[in-house]
Amino acid sequence: MAATYSAPPTNFIQNIINEDRERGKHGGRVHTRFPPEPNGYLHIGHAKSICLNFGIALSNGGLCNLRYDDTNPSKEEVEYVNSIEEDVRWLGFDWGDRKFYASDYFDQMYEYAVQLIKEGKAYVCDLSPEEIREYRGTLTEPGKESPYRNRSVEENLDLFERMRAGEFPDGSRVLRAKIDMGSPNLNLRDPVLYRIMRVPHHRTGDKWCIYPMYDYAHPISDAIEGITHSICTLEFEDHRPLYDWVLDALHFEVDDRPQQIEFARLNLTYTVMSKRKLRHLVEKGYVNGWDDPRMPTISGLRRRGYTPEAIRDFCERIGVAKSNSVVDIAYLEHCIREDLNLRAPRVMAVLRPLKVVITNYPDNLVEELEAENNPENPAMGSRKVPFSKVIYIERDDFAENPPKGFFRLSPGREVRLKHAYIIKCDQVIKDEKTGEIVEVHCTYDPETRSGGSAAGRKVKGTLHWVSAEHAVKAEVRVYHHLFTVENPDEFDAVEEVLNPSSLEVLTGCLIEPTVCGAKPGDRYQFLRQGYFCVDPDSRGEKLVFNRIVPLKDSWAKTKKE
Repeated sequence: MAATYSAPPTNFIQNIINEDRERGKHGGRVHTRFPPEPNGYLHIGHAKSICLNFGIALSNGGLCNLRYDDTNPSKEEVEYVNSIEEDVRWLGFDWGDRKFYASDYFDQMYEYAVQLIKEGKAYVCDLSPEEIREYRGTLTEPGKESPYRNRSVEENLDLFERMRAGEFPDGSRVLRAKIDMGSPNLNLRDPVLYRIMRVPHHRTGDKWCIYPMYDYAHPISDAIEGITHSICTLEFEDHRPLYDWVLDALHFEVDDRPQQIEFARLNLTYTVMSKRKLRHLVEKGYVNGWDDPRMPTISGLRRRGYTPEAIRDFCERIGVAKSNSVVDIAYLEHCIREDLNLRAPRVMAVLRPLKVVITNYPDNLVEELEAENNPENPAMGSRKVPFSKVIYIERDDFAENPPKGFFRLSPGREVRLKHAYIIKCDQVIKDEKTGEIVEVHCTYDPETRSGGSAAGRKVKGTLHWVSAEHAVKAEVRVYHHLFTVENPDEFDAVEEVLNPSSLEVLTGCLIEPTVCGAKPGDRYQFLRQGYFCVDPDSRGEKLVFNRIVPLKDSWAKTKKE
């Protein structure tokens, strides 16, 4: 479902836009961009940026570009480009005919670099990467100038042209901006603008062996595309003076140049937001690919069963801030529960089955019992659920020696079967060798059918169930937090804090037959269990379900308290 925004949001970025429009800056235009680097799959943090950039444009009658920051071909692949576009579209946004790449402007960027050299604002430096770091200084000590800083314009032009021609080894020379080695901002201490890298580019092939740095390519791409507000995450705040320096040095008009604005990135508990660390988990096989439902990637969340509406709602609720903070992942789970509560049909599913024989029920009788599809949404109607002599209940819903406060089935106790009858446990059948309970024999009260004349008789427990003869077999994958600590990003080796119980695979699960024909992506609430989604691994009659979230909502409970 496409995202719609009827009115501008209330946040500090919108306040800046309002002020710009009031004084006629950019002719009142609002033009943003979402600039992903195609070196991995997008995650929930990128979803916040997508919603913000596209949302700001939509709510202000403006435009938003999709522009790939493809300036580092050593890590970039077409697979990632395709996945990014799928994710943005799935979230409900469209860039129209405004898909661009930084590589679209490589020729212009090169010419701009030549211009900087001619004006004495850039030079070719022969220092090694280690020496550049050493010369850069520290936060408390100024840097020192490179011995190559004062080369003549002619020599720099010659060397830069030869860099482009491939005469020099990788890493042997760079083009640096000539700014201020004594600046308190380390980003202004003659930053690197171009480096030599003999890596084929996924779009330009072997045309280039020098590539621009992001801090150089970013403002130029923004300016060329007519971006008005370049919205970045907070880690780029210290880079803003360099962003402005590039535009100043290249003589872009002050009143019509893009403005960089920083906001706090999204951090979630029990979640890693570093693309490098996520890539490590994928490449080392700790997870089953980028779309593993335990991953915070948009493709992982989609496969798990999250909806674009829930993610957009989450991003809107957490708002836009100027300082970093950590959001409880329970808040994201709360948003998907709220979304699915009104739209997910209810079904009964038994994940750990225990056989129940209703001894006084007719052998060949099958009743079709009426069950509402969603009590929160009567418009979804009702369904028929078959009931017969042999059913299955959850193994945890029976206790031979029940603890205090246990109101489910136990010897001599009555419970109601949802949509059906009250039953009473009369006998427990055990395996002779292991002593394990294999089935329970009960009797039912035929006068207590739900909706019947004696249906009002009260018992404390109500259980879900499935008819043995009609149940659909399924595999259910129960997901938990991928990490055992709230802030796994504090660990460089995140595998050290992986949760060994993050995935529980249950086979032999039984579900009422209304799920027959379910397709990947279909979502249900399993009564008393949680919300579940059909996984793409489902084939024919073999259904595989992912648990999206359990029913318990810890975040909502905390807020009420």
